[in-house]
Amino acid sequence: MSLRIPETLIFLQILATSLLFSSFSVCFRGLDIGVEVSRYRAGLASTPVAGFMVTYNKHTLSLEDLGALEEQNWLNDQIINMYGELIMDATQQKVHFFNSFFHKQLVAKGYDGVKRWTKKVDLFSKWLLLIPIHLEIHWSLVTVAMATKTINYYDSQACSRGISDIVCLLSVINCDLLTLQGIPQQKNDSDCGVFVLEYCRCLSVKQPLLFSQEDMPQIRKRIYKELCDCRLND
Repeated sequence: MSLRIPETLIFLQILATSLLFSSFSVCFRGLDIGVEVSRYRAGLASTPVAGFMVTYNKHTLSLEDLGALEEQNWLNDQIINMYGELIMDATQQKVHFFNSFFHKQLVAKGYDGVKRWTKKVDLFSKWLLLIPIHLEIHWSLVTVAMATKTINYYDSQACSRGISDIVCLLSVINCDLLTLQGIPQQKNDSDCGVFVLEYCRCLSVKQPLLFSQEDMPQIRKRIYKELCDCRLND
């Protein structure tokens, strides 16, 4: 069984088209994100500053970005990508998280449009690749296990669009695709991004996927705090 990076990127292109603040003294379980964002926004209105930002490496989050973690709001690219950066750092760069715009560029321009994105990254030194996929208004996740050359597809709505195209492609590039069954599923139309980040977190630290829709409020609060602290909680 063989899998080369260009073939993986081509596969992802087919799949895509077919388918605050540095630290808190309170426990995140009692955190009300809406209240926190409103409180900081009110404070900013009374102080002579341009605005509040959380910055980490090349990523910047505004209050509006952080507000996406409140209740049932949809997560945006900024939240997804900064959290992916935290995952890479927490795993000492043994996991590579592809920026969500990588997939969009791959769809728009093909392999030639993204081949420079990994020029400075030794993908074969990683044990796991995480590729967030954003189709229309839905987030899902593709992973590549480098040791077994296995591609897994995680979808919190168990979407199976484009499976025939994927099977056809697999017969050409000789690799395995698993659309995983029995994984945690969402019960609404707004938590797909949170599910993707929790898939990523659990997989990157080799923990079982033992969460459910009922855990989403607490997971949102934990992600909010981790982003503000610029590190994953133990």
